[in-house]
Amino acid sequence: MQKQIQADTAPKTPWHALPSAEVISQLGSDLKSGLSAAESQARLKSYGPNELLSTEETRWYTVLLRQFWDVIIGILMIAALMSAVTGELIDAAAILIIVVLNGVLGFIQEWKAEQALKALQQMLAPQCTVVRDGRELQIEAAQIVPGDLVHLRVGNRVPADLRLTAAVNLKVDESALTGESDSVSKGMEPVDESTPLAEKSSMVWMGTAVTNGHASGIVVGTGEATEFGRVAQLTQAIGPETTPLQRRTAVLGKQLGLIAIVVSALIAVGGWFAGKPTLDMFLTGVSLAVAVVPEGLPAVITITLALGVRAMAKKQALLRRLTAAEALGAASVVCTDKTGTLTKNEMTVQQIWLPAGHIDVTGTGYDPAGHFEVDGERLDYQSRPDLLAFLETGLRCNHSTLQQTDEGWQQSGEPTEAALVVAAYKAWMPSVETGEDSTEFSFNSTRKRMTVVERKSEGSLAHVKGAPEVILGRCQRILKDNDEQPLTEEDRQRIQQAYAEMANQGLRVLAIARRKLPLDFKLDEDAVEQDLTLLGLAGIIDPPRPEVSAAIQTAALAGIHVIMITGDAAPTALAIAKRIGLSAEQALTGNELEQLDDAALLERLMQKIVIARATPEQKLRIVTLLQGDGHVVAMTGDGVNDAPALKKAEIGIAMGLRGTDVAKGAADMVLTDDNFSSIINAVEEGRRQYDNIQKFVLYLLSSNTGEVLAIFCNILLGGPLILLPVQILWMNLVTDGVTAVALGLEPIEAGNMHRPPRDSNQPLLDRRGMVMIGLLGSYLAAVALWLMYDSWGSDDPHDKAIAQTMAFCGLIIAEKINVFNFRTLRTSLFRLNFFSNPWILIACLGMIGLQVAAVYVPFLQTALHTVPLGLQDWGLIVALTLPVLVLGEAYKWFLRRGDSEVAHD
Repeated sequence: MQKQIQADTAPKTPWHALPSAEVISQLGSDLKSGLSAAESQARLKSYGPNELLSTEETRWYTVLLRQFWDVIIGILMIAALMSAVTGELIDAAAILIIVVLNGVLGFIQEWKAEQALKALQQMLAPQCTVVRDGRELQIEAAQIVPGDLVHLRVGNRVPADLRLTAAVNLKVDESALTGESDSVSKGMEPVDESTPLAEKSSMVWMGTAVTNGHASGIVVGTGEATEFGRVAQLTQAIGPETTPLQRRTAVLGKQLGLIAIVVSALIAVGGWFAGKPTLDMFLTGVSLAVAVVPEGLPAVITITLALGVRAMAKKQALLRRLTAAEALGAASVVCTDKTGTLTKNEMTVQQIWLPAGHIDVTGTGYDPAGHFEVDGERLDYQSRPDLLAFLETGLRCNHSTLQQTDEGWQQSGEPTEAALVVAAYKAWMPSVETGEDSTEFSFNSTRKRMTVVERKSEGSLAHVKGAPEVILGRCQRILKDNDEQPLTEEDRQRIQQAYAEMANQGLRVLAIARRKLPLDFKLDEDAVEQDLTLLGLAGIIDPPRPEVSAAIQTAALAGIHVIMITGDAAPTALAIAKRIGLSAEQALTGNELEQLDDAALLERLMQKIVIARATPEQKLRIVTLLQGDGHVVAMTGDGVNDAPALKKAEIGIAMGLRGTDVAKGAADMVLTDDNFSSIINAVEEGRRQYDNIQKFVLYLLSSNTGEVLAIFCNILLGGPLILLPVQILWMNLVTDGVTAVALGLEPIEAGNMHRPPRDSNQPLLDRRGMVMIGLLGSYLAAVALWLMYDSWGSDDPHDKAIAQTMAFCGLIIAEKINVFNFRTLRTSLFRLNFFSNPWILIACLGMIGLQVAAVYVPFLQTALHTVPLGLQDWGLIVALTLPVLVLGEAYKWFLRRGDSEVAHD
């Protein structure tokens, strides 16, 4: 329907062949004010959202049915059928009820996980800049409609098919659509109707990326009616991928499954030879298979990771992939940029150096309140033509704008450029708009400069700004006493000294220059950006974020090596590093980095350094070298050229506020506040998640080991069945599962961020874990056997039922007490805040209450074959089960003592 509606409104002449003014007219839009809010809403209803058709959403009933689509569940259903055929209707009904109850609980947990991921997708919806009612707005790309006026900047992903109405040095990467690897130049002039897709220079297409310049365009196609919608679907959303952790647990599950088959077969056959009823032994074998294999483990891990995604989102970190949560916990190196991540990204011009001397600028942030001072005395800026020329060029070589709102002054565009606008406003200069009679050579990470050429009747004037080391090399003159004079060697030394002084104060320094051009001068960037006249230097302060110092200290305690990579000069980088508490002793520049071989560079990277003036290619090299040395690397980035490094790193981190769409698409994690401390918070959360997964895996396996050993030893002793099949199912499919999920909500363990990162190849079940499983599982089995034989006085059926009920309740209570051993794997349980995880208390009390009901409620007594117990019986159960805590504490003490001796050695 959407495609048909837009096809009906398309012109007879293709959009790319029409003049932009006619396109605007036909779509009922306006080049200045765009669409009105009311009109955009009406069109959204007509055309539908700007989305491509995606895979069908998972329905709730699909998730519910998935809980029963399992081999072991199928075997249980067969067991229920056999019980019914042989007349054991109560056992059959009990098995079915337990299976259904387990399925419902699994559905509730998995549905919550599905909804968490769905919410995450919505939070990661792409944004774009449109003009409506004459105001620039940031909206979701899905809300765009035909006729919308869209602004594009470097790094933006084009949100819909646009007919360009303005373009300055615009280049677009169309490789996702046309296969053309090189970025193509675009303009606003119409092209012939028969022009092939790759040469339609007046159009930009949905899903492509802006790599240079800036532009505006009118939306002519959305959703399925776009060119991209006809040939492919965008693939930037979260996919249902399996994580390495899930794959490792799947392998563990298969190994346990093989063990289960062997053990179940041995016990079933052994029991049959020992004279036990055939049906009972078959059901016992099936139940043991359920006991050995925690078949819900992969699902519980997925749920835990998905809930962790929601927890990280609250900490300003949006994970685009579940794999990122797992990798974060093992991160050993964080490569971070400076601006906006370690600092506030609220740029303010604090100092201006002119050939006539230094000028201080008062005021902070984007509020233009402030003035100019020399030696503490207020300066009359109108008496200083050199200052006005400097401010004018900074204002005109600029794309940022300021707007006063009810919330104060807000800037749009690059913060560094906004700082220059604020400085000009402090001299009451009027705002300017780049007209059609101007030419721009845009800034990028390679050029490190930007030029705007204004054409005038008497000639052109080029306004230039950029990195001092780049601009100074292109200057031949300097403005002195309102006169352009040759730039002498003495002048160059004064400029370098001023540059160094500003940089040593932690100021970001920009050089401002201009050039007068004759009327017939060819406007080529290499020709224009030569023989410039230096106007001065701007020293811009970007104050550190107050919370960053504490985050850096936490990272150091956690064994995480932090490397600051910035585009600033080396002295500036070092000054900022010291100000935020980063223990950097030297700065390595991009040029110096190029001179080092891989071994030498890797050695330098692990020292106390910062990287200055680094290129995106160098970032990629740094990531590759660190990974080759066995490190798990987190890399931040915000630009188009950062995408390779973000993809290469185990955890690519894009900036949510100032990051480009391309960077966000390549990243695993997006910071909604661009704050370094959010990275460390996310690492902490990743460690918590991995620890909790390990905790409930060990807990489940220790419980299952206890059950298997109890049954196996009891058969060897020749006693009656210690646990009936339905009782085993009750323990493993009901009581243990709820407790394990609650264990996954355990808060971060004390000292978690005081230990080094774990090895990314570390198995989920290591030697220490297996010993702990065997030790605690053996004790659980011993408790069950003790209770069984201590209560079994004769062959009387009632005595036998009491003995089985004692063993059954003893194992349940022991498992619920045993779960507290796994609330902490390293520190003592008695140093833990007992109420820090109320869910584990609720789960344990709830399951114990359920077990008490199983003993005293008549219909549960019948289903689970239990009989009432006396107060003395419960006292014995408690007395025998409580020491499992002592055993767990003793083992952890032994491990801590061993670790301490190793560390001491």
